[in-house]
Amino acid sequence: MPEKFLKPYNPKETEPEIYKKWEDSGYFNPDNLPGDRKEPFTIIMPPPNANGALHVGHALFVTLQDLLIRYKRMRGYKTLWLPGADHAGFETQLVYEKKLEKEGRSRFKMEREEFYKETLAFTQENKQFMENQLRQLGASCDWSREKFTLDPGIIETVYGTFKKLYDDGLVYRGVRPVNWSTKYQTSLSDLETKSVERKDPLYYLKYGPFVLATVRPETKFGDTAVAVNPKDPRYQEWIGKEIEFEGLIGPVKLKVIADEYVDMEFGTGVVKITPAHDPNDFEVAQRHGLPLVEVIDRYGKLNEKCGKYAGMKVLEARAVIAKDLEEKGLLEKVDENYTHAVVVNYKSENDILEPRVIPQWFVKMAPLAKLAREAVESGKIRFVTDYHQKIYFHWLENLRDWNISRQIVWGIPIPAWFKEEEVQVSAESPGEGWERDPDTFDTWFSSGQWPFATLGYPDSPDFKTYYPTSVMETGYDILFFWVMRMIMLGLYRTGEVPFKEIYLHGLVRDTQKQKMSKSKGNVINPLQMTEEYGTDALRMALLIGNTPGQDMALAEPKIKAYKLFANKLWNITRFVLENAQGVILERAATLQTEDQKLREEFDALTKEVTEDMEQYRIYLGAEKLYHYLWDRFASEIIESSKAVFKGDDANARSSRQQVLLSILTDSLKLLHPFMPFVTEEIWSSLPHGETKDLLIVEPWPHVR
Repeated sequence: MPEKFLKPYNPKETEPEIYKKWEDSGYFNPDNLPGDRKEPFTIIMPPPNANGALHVGHALFVTLQDLLIRYKRMRGYKTLWLPGADHAGFETQLVYEKKLEKEGRSRFKMEREEFYKETLAFTQENKQFMENQLRQLGASCDWSREKFTLDPGIIETVYGTFKKLYDDGLVYRGVRPVNWSTKYQTSLSDLETKSVERKDPLYYLKYGPFVLATVRPETKFGDTAVAVNPKDPRYQEWIGKEIEFEGLIGPVKLKVIADEYVDMEFGTGVVKITPAHDPNDFEVAQRHGLPLVEVIDRYGKLNEKCGKYAGMKVLEARAVIAKDLEEKGLLEKVDENYTHAVVVNYKSENDILEPRVIPQWFVKMAPLAKLAREAVESGKIRFVTDYHQKIYFHWLENLRDWNISRQIVWGIPIPAWFKEEEVQVSAESPGEGWERDPDTFDTWFSSGQWPFATLGYPDSPDFKTYYPTSVMETGYDILFFWVMRMIMLGLYRTGEVPFKEIYLHGLVRDTQKQKMSKSKGNVINPLQMTEEYGTDALRMALLIGNTPGQDMALAEPKIKAYKLFANKLWNITRFVLENAQGVILERAATLQTEDQKLREEFDALTKEVTEDMEQYRIYLGAEKLYHYLWDRFASEIIESSKAVFKGDDANARSSRQQVLLSILTDSLKLLHPFMPFVTEEIWSSLPHGETKDLLIVEPWPHVR
């Protein structure tokens, strides 16, 4: 028996060596797998943002995807798990700008080329660090096919999709309301915002014969109408008329319009319409032919149309204007505790976004949403959870055209050129006198093409072999951000679904079900956990209790417990090898009745675990293996075997040796996708009797 089993299992010593064996074997690459493997199984890794270290959420998706790949590899599939990294556009630029702030620098004082070069170097350094972390987590992905969202081939594909959308009339440059960050000087799509509840004063302002309520009196200089609901009996006589009253900076004339958008229960049932600074007001203005009057500039300051308030920032102006309105008798009352939704930057709640109506590139969503709906309704794409399918359909019904322009440096430049009123879409300049659009693509536009772009659409052998991919496994929190976009753009560009199944996992929270954050001090660093307890322990802690689409609780004691399980498996192996020295496993060996029952019991377990894996009941499979090996194999079968090995019945001993070796061998196979390192290490010491390969490519146990 190897001496290593005389001391406890030490993952820190073995895991780097084992991963090197796997990588050196070439088996991560489907082209090098043994046997005749014709049916592909493909997962395209959701590319982690190359702007920092991996967190426990990354560890979860790596564990789940690696498990699926290892399982399918053992089932004889031609498995490709393609890794990559995302330049992450705005998010990375935000991270790097914060770094610059700490250094006393600003990107607004840098040349574009200088800022881009520095951000690229920062990203490449993070990317390399991140790849090593993925290796530490056991990711058996094909590093030879690794992709980056700024690779030339990826950019070429993105440009091709944009050109096709433009030629088909599905991309347009329009003047529409966008979410504008005055802090970072860029527009953001609806995907990059969130609504938070805030308490703000609700001001009741006198507008001639009306009193109306608003939280934004500073926008009154951009009003182009007042509106009432056409069914409101209080204001029927005013509809279509013009009112005239004294404002803060002179007389005001506004038309009274009727629109069903107006909520009769809000305030007094009369609202001001400010099309340039409210997306709903913009839609009202479009229906009624109202002009747009911009009164807040890109820096969040009131402009020259606001008289003496010009140059004031929004919140400063709001306070001064409210005071002046009161002094002029134009403020009837104030509700100091009005609760309402405020749109903020999803990465910074302090960055309140300002609606602005400016030229941007938009994608028409209705035709793409139709394709995405039909793909799921027809069964070409299946959600593992019905709940998320319902959410998916709901979101498809409530889509606005997608703003894909970003006024940032870091990202893929939009391939559009302007010459006076002319526009051309092309990667290269159309000629002299043409000026390139300075904007970049929303990162979700490029990453939304990830499955087919990484596989070399349209002509590469990889695309023809591995597309559509098999399953998209990712967090439910980016169903709207990313998964839906991939379905739309994949169907549009290739005519095929990008993946056949969607497995959405939940968030990892602490034991109180709170979101992990540095400020709360409840963050679990996955790489620290692997250093302390081993990668296998972390993986099992992430898998057991993790149902599809549901948030899970994780704490360090749970991870520590599965380190004990790895050592229990180690001790099981020691007992079996001690009592079966020189014995070679014979699959056709004649077993005694009791041992035959033990084997049949294990075969039933194999069938159950296999069905669990096929149905994505991964947590159940993990639990069953854990309890069988600890509670049944170690506590009962091995304990009863001690008497057999002390007895005088040679046939009983031989039979028991065979069944223990058989169950241990197949247990390692079943457990390998869950705990790859310790199982591979044990596998190398088993008496196989013939030339054996690495466990990573061993066949899955036969399901009887």
